[in-house]
Order: sequence, then C-alpha cells, then structure tokens
Amino acid sequence: MGALFGPAGNSDAFAASGHKKTIEAMAWLREIGLDAYEYQCGRGVNASREALEATRAEAEKHGVALSLHAPYFISLSGTEPEKRLGSLRYINESLDAADALGAYLIVIHTGSASKISREEAVGLAKDTMCRVLEENRFPGIRLGLETMGKENQLGTLGEVLDICKLDKRLWPVVDWGHMNARNLGGLFTDVDSYRRVFETIGETLGDEYANELHCHFSKIEYTDKGEKRHLTFEDTTFGPPPEPLMECIAKYGFSPRVICESAGTQSDDALYMKRCYEGYLS
Repeated sequence: MGALFGPAGNSDAFAASGHKKTIEAMAWLREIGLDAYEYQCGRGVNASREALEATRAEAEKHGVALSLHAPYFISLSGTEPEKRLGSLRYINESLDAADALGAYLIVIHTGSASKISREEAVGLAKDTMCRVLEENRFPGIRLGLETMGKENQLGTLGEVLDICKLDKRLWPVVDWGHMNARNLGGLFTDVDSYRRVFETIGETLGDEYANELHCHFSKIEYTDKGEKRHLTFEDTTFGPPPEPLMECIAKYGFSPRVICESAGTQSDDALYMKRCYEGYLS
C-alpha cells in the first residue's frame, strides 16, 4: 500500500497557520499532503474519550492514519516493583485512549538499564509485557516497543526484537535517530545500512513486521552517552540522513509508517521525506 508519513504532534507550521486544537490537525495534514499522525500522550493521557472520538472521526474523514505515543515515564524494566507494575496502568490508559482514537498502535518506551545488567533489564521488561498482554482488552491494537537513544537505556534493536518475540501483538518501533545517536553517529550512511535493519526484523519476527514497520525519524544531536536533543533537517552536523532511507523504502517496496519527530519542523520534514520517497518511486 506504500509508506505513510506524518508528524509527532503539532508542528510550528500548524500553529503559524492559525490552528490550536489537535482535532483541526487532521484536515490540515491532508491539505498539505500528509497522511499519518502520532497523538502525543508523553506526559500522560489527559484528553477525554469524547475528544478522542471526535479526533478519530476527523481523521477517518480526511484519511489520516493514527498512532499514539504512551507516557514517557513508563519503565518496563524498573527495579522497584511498585513503579514498574504501575506502568501497567499507564499502558492500559494508553490502550483505552488508542481505542477511542482509532489508533492502530501505541508506542512504549522500554525503560532503563543503568543500575542492573542488560539481561536483568530485558527479563524485567518481558515480565511487565507478559502482564500487559494478560490484561489487554484491545488485542487489535499493536503494542510498539521503541528503540532508545541513550547508552543507559534499555532498547537496542536486539533487545527490542527479543522482547517482541514473546507475542505476535508486540511490534518493534524503530527510531532511526535514536539508533544513530546511540552509535555516536555514522550508523546509517546509505541504502544498505537501512536495508539491513528491515532484513534483521524480517528474519527475527517475520516479513510482515519489516514490511509494516512503524518508525520515528529525526536528526538527533548526541554526546558520548548517546542522545542529547532532537534537531531539524537543516542540521548538517548530526544525522542520520533521510534520503537513503526513502530510497530504501521505495527500492524494496516496504510500507512503513514514518513519524517525524523533528524539533518544531516535524510536519515540514515529514513532507520532505514523503516527496523524496515519491521521487524514488517515479
């Protein structure tokens, strides 16, 4: 069906065009040529079910595909049982919101690995996700586990794929900027370097997971500890470059959903990627 592109939340251009409410973003995105949107609940699920259902209706009207980012404070690998299992409530709240919104997937941060071994962190994360799966009332909504950008965070591609092997409802969410920052740059330089990630996912979980990958893209500044801050496509110092990814998607016929997380220019940069992708298709 081809790749879909859109922003994470509302960009500066959206506000500059005179809009304030997320419900207005659906028509605006379609007007400028985008077809996806990631609803942001990073600081908690605060919208009413009525408001989410109204946004869903607008998205369906304008053909905008929705996903939802769960709260940032979720930690699947937390060492304090009360806090770790408290993440179950935040994930369930996110699933409730996604159901009202009509989002096909929620994005979940995997947690920390700073005070324990990485093997212990993966074990705790697996335990948390098993509990989530047991309670899950919305089996049709994909549970997306995100690759993370800091060295002390759980969430290398291998760790994410390992957790995803627990159940077919678990899907990797590849954040290309996070992976590049964690590698201190230079990870993605050409089509093949991007292709290898799709190939690894397909070999580990199945071709469907590679072909329908949900992913985030932005250029990210990093230090020796990994991710520092999100940038815009105007940056020429840090990466990764979006053009080889667009060529990769077009060349191999993948159909990902690409959510842009640039700092304020996420709709502009998402549109740039879409046009670049379409150029490689022609």
